[in-house]
Amino acid sequence: MPWLGLALLALALALMMTTGWPTYAVLLGTCTIGALAGLALGAFDLALLQNLPWRIVGLLEHDLLQALALYALVGALLNRLALAGHLYHGLRKVLALVAPRAAPELAGMVLGLLLAPMNGSVGASLLTLARTAGQGWTREGLPPARRTALVAVTSTLGVIVPPSLVLLLLGDAMLRAHTEGMNMARELALPSASTASRVVNTQDILQAALVPAAALLVGWLAVAWLGARGKPRDAVPREPLSRGEGWTLLLVPLLIGALLVLVTLGRVRAVEGAAAACVLLLAWGLLSRQLTRAVLWQVLDDAMALTGALYALLVAATTFSLLLRGFGTDGLIARLMLSLQQHPMIGLAVVLAVLLAFAFVLDAFELIFLIVPIVMPPVLAQLDDAAWIATLTLLVLQAGFLLPPFGYALVLARGQVRPRPPAAALARVLAPYLAVLATVTALVMALPQTTRWLRASPTALMPAGPMNDEAVERLMREMAPPDTGDSAPPPEEK
Repeated sequence: MPWLGLALLALALALMMTTGWPTYAVLLGTCTIGALAGLALGAFDLALLQNLPWRIVGLLEHDLLQALALYALVGALLNRLALAGHLYHGLRKVLALVAPRAAPELAGMVLGLLLAPMNGSVGASLLTLARTAGQGWTREGLPPARRTALVAVTSTLGVIVPPSLVLLLLGDAMLRAHTEGMNMARELALPSASTASRVVNTQDILQAALVPAAALLVGWLAVAWLGARGKPRDAVPREPLSRGEGWTLLLVPLLIGALLVLVTLGRVRAVEGAAAACVLLLAWGLLSRQLTRAVLWQVLDDAMALTGALYALLVAATTFSLLLRGFGTDGLIARLMLSLQQHPMIGLAVVLAVLLAFAFVLDAFELIFLIVPIVMPPVLAQLDDAAWIATLTLLVLQAGFLLPPFGYALVLARGQVRPRPPAAALARVLAPYLAVLATVTALVMALPQTTRWLRASPTALMPAGPMNDEAVERLMREMAPPDTGDSAPPPEEK
């Protein structure tokens, strides 16, 4: 019954695109229909569905998913407190000294870079930027199409800049997929089975993404600077920094940079970094007297709403994934992908194209929970460099969020701007940013070594035999610093 699983996936995607219903509701409703059909047709028995609660509880015990609630709280604090506004105005005044015409645009992009690892999601970053840099760009007189493009482009930096939650969750998904792919390669005696000896870990992916992220940021800053050359030189008046803005510019980038480096190097876990950011933001809110009782309730309400939505999505995606495995759809996809084993790069291109298409209707979390576990194992059975493939996946997700007219970030950004810019004008402004993104993606595809220059974290050795769930979970929890990484012992036989 594997084709029935594909039919259910197509039905779910069609409902998401045409109804506007919440994604988790569509997935759970489709799962109910599929489970009843599977039981009636004898595709699987009830024991499969009885495993679902244990799968969900096991996932929620993972420390990265515990960090999800903290990331939501960080995003809510940034939205409700004036810290982002102070950062934007301070950056604009400093950059006006060296690039007066482009100061507002560059300040907004640098602000997005600083907030991207802390907000944890494209939507949270976009709302923060729309309330700070977006309003500043409106006062500066930037056209609606340019403001919309800048907000959308900058909000997607959280997809690729470590240690964002999107990147961390993809790291865990790739670890599982890499393990399954190596087991698949050994069972089928593929050539990659004789050369692959290590399983990717989260630090590998964080470090692999650094060089492409830096190249993309430099390219986008150059596009923003060149696009502002037509403005008069005195369009941005030079203003002195206030004492509060000066201290904010000194301390906030330093603290964010320190957390980024510590998490990327594995010295601090993602949940610890998120908790530290929460404590610092709460302390700043109390000291600045902005975090009143009313604001605190708003912050908690925002954080709980986002956390609930993401966990509901996780439960729905986990349920749908289990159902597809029950129908054998994952095996069908693996067979189709392995039929291209003589041309593994074609298989990788097909998977990236599928992810790009799904990015029009699914956000990053849905793709990571639902699509990546199904399509990545057969790819990683043929191509062993999972960190390189993960970096390409992140770049493709960014492109999917920005491609007009249905890109996720683009649609959200247009909803924040009045009047809404015409689609044609928005596409013209976005074109150079998308060209830079396409160039970086092509370079990473052609030169995999660009993702290896900064990899210092050791990966866990792949055991000689197939790995059971306990061994996979042990590897998923491994975030060892460079000087303490040990080889993972072979799992006990069951």
